[in-house]
Amino acid sequence: MTDDRVYPASKPPAIVGGGGATTNPTFPANKAQLYNANRPAYRPPAGRRRSSHSRGCCCRCCCWTIFVIILLILIAAAASAVVYLIYRPQRPSFTVSELKISTLNFTSATHLITAISLSVIARNPNKNVGFSYDATDITIYKVSTGGDDDVVIGKGTISSFVHGKKNTTTLRSTIGSPPEDLDEISAGKLKGDLKAKKAVAIKIVLNSKVKVKMGSLKTPKSGIRVTCEGIKVVAPTGKKATTATTSAAKCKVDPRFKIWKITF
Repeated sequence: MTDDRVYPASKPPAIVGGGGATTNPTFPANKAQLYNANRPAYRPPAGRRRSSHSRGCCCRCCCWTIFVIILLILIAAAASAVVYLIYRPQRPSFTVSELKISTLNFTSATHLITAISLSVIARNPNKNVGFSYDATDITIYKVSTGGDDDVVIGKGTISSFVHGKKNTTTLRSTIGSPPEDLDEISAGKLKGDLKAKKAVAIKIVLNSKVKVKMGSLKTPKSGIRVTCEGIKVVAPTGKKATTATTSAAKCKVDPRFKIWKITF
């Protein structure tokens, strides 16, 4: 068997050109050179740059939004402080001056007939603050014991009125029967108290909306609730009305607007 392989000479023959210069031989590229030649150049994906830019914009927007909100809160707090220092607003006060019961009896198992005359004194202690009230809803409850719900025994209203500066106003209303019949359990308990001629503890709740006026500044209408407790009544046995005991009555004013709770 003959060996057909060709072995290069130890020294390549010199090629003599017209100028007598020699040229270096060329060798085939190895695997690493071939791989790097075909491999594309690395380019970072364009989407990442856009994503980073979007995140930066979102962060800046959030920071500016938070800054504006904080600034508005600080401005509102400063304005409220200035108004408070100028006008020194205080809550109005209410007192039950008189409560007379003409009728409080049942015409059926659960139907209650009520006729009550109520007088409430409203005082405005402010020198520079006035109040304007909408019509006021009045509800009278029999205070239950033992964890039971209070029972509505009368409903009434007070017309809208303006409560001027440093003013005391007497509010009067006639309380009528509740709009719905009592449930059997509540009616049975109330009947027992009335027959025994026992003093019944009642609670008066007034709900209204009020607008506050301080100089040329007027606030939007906001809710106000007045709850009066510590009142005891006895149902009349004849035509003569009975007068409730109000010496221990206390009325709590509960503004339904949070800023009032901070200001007043």
